[in-house]
Formats: sequence, C-alpha cells, structure tokens
Amino acid sequence: MRRDSSTPAGTVHRLWIESDVLKSNMLGDPTRRIIDVYVPHDRDGRGLPLLVDIVGFTAGGPAHTNWKNFGENVPERLDRLIAAEEMPPVVVALPDCFTKLGGNQYINSAAMGRWDDFLLQEAVPLVERTYGCGGAGKRGIFGKSSGGYGAMVHALMHPDFWSAAASHSGDMGHELCHLPEFPGVLRALKKHNNDIKAWLEDFFAQKKTKNNDIHILMMLAMCASYDPDPDAYMGVRLPVDMQTCEMIPERWANFMKWDPVVMAETMWQGLKKLKGLYIDCGDVDQYNLVYGARRMHRLLEGHGVAHVYEEFADDHSSVDYRMDVSLPFLAKALAG
Repeated sequence: MRRDSSTPAGTVHRLWIESDVLKSNMLGDPTRRIIDVYVPHDRDGRGLPLLVDIVGFTAGGPAHTNWKNFGENVPERLDRLIAAEEMPPVVVALPDCFTKLGGNQYINSAAMGRWDDFLLQEAVPLVERTYGCGGAGKRGIFGKSSGGYGAMVHALMHPDFWSAAASHSGDMGHELCHLPEFPGVLRALKKHNNDIKAWLEDFFAQKKTKNNDIHILMMLAMCASYDPDPDAYMGVRLPVDMQTCEMIPERWANFMKWDPVVMAETMWQGLKKLKGLYIDCGDVDQYNLVYGARRMHRLLEGHGVAHVYEEFADDHSSVDYRMDVSLPFLAKALAG
C-alpha cells in the first residue's frame, strides 16, 4: 500500500520465458516462467544497475509485486526510496522460481531443476537484453530466507557474475536450522507408513494446506535440493534413519557441503571481488539462523572480506522492512 500517493510510480513489466535448462526437472514443474521487472519512474532501464529479487520458501517473484495490505510491495518500496533519494534508480527483476515442492534454494539439482543455470544463463540475460540494464559490474542479487541463502551461495559461486549481494535471514548453519526438523518429518511420515510418495500425494490432494505440513514439505524440498536421489519419487531421500533419526553420514555430508558457512571456508576469496556484501538476521530468528549468520560474519572478518553485518531485534517473519537498508546499500554499491 503506497505510503504517499504523490510519489512517482515506476512501471512493472511482465516478461515470459520458456526455459530450456528447467526441462530436466523431476517434479514436472512448468518451464514457462514469469519474470516481473520494475523500471523506475521516467526511465526505460538503459544504463541502470540490475538487482534480482529471489524470494523465500512458498513464494515466487510475482508475490513481491502484488498489492500488500498494511505495507508496501517491492515496487512501492523502491518508488519511495528512489523518490527520497535514499538510493539511486535501479531495475529490479523478480523471477518466478516456485516449485511443486514449495520453494527453491536457487542451486542446480537433478530433482528440483537447474535453477542456478536458469538465473545466470536465461533470466538475467533476457532482462538485460530487453531493458539495456545491468551487465558486468552492475548486477546484484538479494533475498530473504531461502532467497537469502540463494543470494549468499550465488555470491560465493559466481563473484565474476554478480557484483553485489544481500542476504536477509539466509539459511546458514545447516545442523542448526535443518537437522532439528527431521524428528517432525519422521512423525509425519509414520502416518503414511514411512512412504514419502504417499505423504506428498496426500499433501497435493489437500483442499487446505496446514502450516505444520508446509514445514514438512520444506524439509523434503531441502532433501531434493541438497541430496537428490534420481531413483526416488521427486528425488527425495532423507539424510536420517527413518526409525532412529540417526544421521546417515554420507547423506548428511551432501547437506553440509551446501552450507554457506562450509562453502565460505574455501571460497571466501571470491567475495573480495564484490562491490558490496550485506548480511543480516533477526536476533531471535526461530530457525536458529542467527547463529549461522554470526559464524559467517566471524569467518569473513577473519579473512578480511569487506561486508556489512547487522542483527536486528526481531524473528524470521515479516521482516521486509529490512529492505530499506539493503536496497540502498546494493544500489549505491553498483552505481559507484
């Protein structure tokens, strides 16, 4: 909801893309995808930096362009920040990366699809060709939760592609944020004779989804993201024993190699190429993500990697207001 109706409004354009790289996904997800693109008022996008908004679990990019009660959507927030000269103008792309398992970690997976390739090889090039924005040295990525994870991992893996990144409450410290969820997963699966396929088919058939079930689905999506099994239904296999919940070392190792803190131990040097890196987390995050964020902050400080780290007095939910900090940070870094 616009705070000031007199603020000049940018334009949200809608692109459609037919993806080649997503055709191999095991979920049967559509390969034709929406990319909403925000262009500031009185600009056509040419020469402006490009930011890519990757959203959290259960959402897709177009959710951030929808009308929002008691608050601003992302275009309205950008209008306000740009009009107040708190940030220079930027183009922002908001791609639909939703999956049947409820979300995305924005990495390549034999089960979930090649979402890393989708962003780098298809979505970003299309936006840049269409609006004349971005390009080398002028691309940034940001997101919250799973999107914050994706932003951090993309910064680690592709510092020659992205020049700035912001991770809000991103998944880090997998043994703290993911491993504690598996007892609940096992209790849910027990009601379906420990059959993952039966549980998922029952979930898809529900007329009303339950919040607890969304958490189970999220963990199955993590399994399909970090340790997919090409022979399993939707690629899902668990990293724990179904009877005792004991960690299966080789399975859990695949989870941990995708933990941003673990990745940063050997990939931190690439982050020094970035023009800006921003990390924040609520100090009472209910998924324990603040501890992973603190680990990342300490590791980066130890290696002399320039970054901004902030903790704020809140939990994991409804923290879009933090974009008032990250968006100006990213825009200024890329405009410099």
